[in-house]
Amino acid sequence: MRVIITGGTGLIGRELVRNLQPHGHSAVVLSRHPEGREVPGNVDMVKWDAESPEGWVDEVEKSDAIVNLAGENIAGSGLLPDRWTERKKRRILDSRLKAGKAVTEAVKAADNRPEVVVQASAVGYYGTSEDKVFTEGSPPGEDFLAEVAVEWEDVTAPIEELGIRRIVIRTGIVLSSKGGVLPRLTLPHRLFLGGPLGSGRQWYSWIHIEDEVRAIRFLLESEKASGAVNLTAPNPRRNAEFVEELGNSLDRPSSFRVPTFLIRAIFGEASTLVVDGQRVKPARLEELGFEFNFAKLDGALSDLIS
Repeated sequence: MRVIITGGTGLIGRELVRNLQPHGHSAVVLSRHPEGREVPGNVDMVKWDAESPEGWVDEVEKSDAIVNLAGENIAGSGLLPDRWTERKKRRILDSRLKAGKAVTEAVKAADNRPEVVVQASAVGYYGTSEDKVFTEGSPPGEDFLAEVAVEWEDVTAPIEELGIRRIVIRTGIVLSSKGGVLPRLTLPHRLFLGGPLGSGRQWYSWIHIEDEVRAIRFLLESEKASGAVNLTAPNPRRNAEFVEELGNSLDRPSSFRVPTFLIRAIFGEASTLVVDGQRVKPARLEELGFEFNFAKLDGALSDLIS
């Protein structure tokens, strides 16, 4: 299978490329700045503007699948989350809608169309709750992240009218030693300042990066897979439990609690990324027969930290 990946130079994209190749698949990575980008293996790098089909429709003609991961990083790339200014929020939404529209237009313009399109989304689709359990059939929430997720998912929906199988992956907190939330949570523990964030009762629906990319490949290869699929491990944990297990993995205490009011004062609306959460179950993924390598948090953290 020849797979086009937008956002292929990001955290998930790079590991997806690495995972596809040993299983007989090849990857084409679309990038606005392909020169000097580090992507593992023998990969075709193709330039695009992330908002139109210009210059890469011929790649669609030659490919079997598209995985659309493109979009502005919601939390930013530093150790601390970016504040969500109105400008930042507009970039978060626009980057997703423009990339998704470009994918849709490229597929429509191709005479030889791909068999499957995987559209990225996030568990933020469901909103936040301390007591509800969310599956793929749950309705969307009403906060900013939920609104972004709904529009993000909808932008490639017209592809289905062409008879193409479309999968929407609602990804949880991806755990990786190479970026994302784990280094942000690990640093305070290494400085003996680790502990619950806010109430500690908020749910963290996490997934090991290896299972994230294995699941994407599994869905690409599974002809029965379509529609929304939650990409989270089957055992979400509350924040207090999460940081305690992280502290155990690092042999550090987890008793330094940061109050909610302080986090909200520093990070504003973006504080929802750490002080709110949702308990999400991968019902559809398990129904399809996917087997997790890291179903439990202690095993995932042990693997990543070692």
